[in-house]
Amino acid sequence: MKLIIAIVQDEQTPKVVKSLMSNKYRTTKLSSTGGFLKSGNTTLLIGVENEEVNDVIDLIKEECTSKKIKNGNKEVTVGGANIFVMDIDQYKKI
Repeated sequence: MKLIIAIVQDEQTPKVVKSLMSNKYRTTKLSSTGGFLKSGNTTLLIGVENEEVNDVIDLIKEECTSKKIKNGNKEVTVGGANIFVMDIDQYKKI
């Protein structure tokens, strides 16, 4: 079993969650704030079987797009998603 942690921009979160739910993937949604631009984002926790990891990542990719914005004199890319995949030794629903 794997735990996918996906950090998504707030504006893209509804599309991502809707896509995951439509494909029968349950998710836990946590509000969070990014440190770099202090912009709002959402952290999604998604528990899946090993063989489902790529499917979930593909769904997130389809809904998340990145864009370039000005930060002072610099142009930075924001959006998209930061995704972490972790091994889970044990899962229990009580």
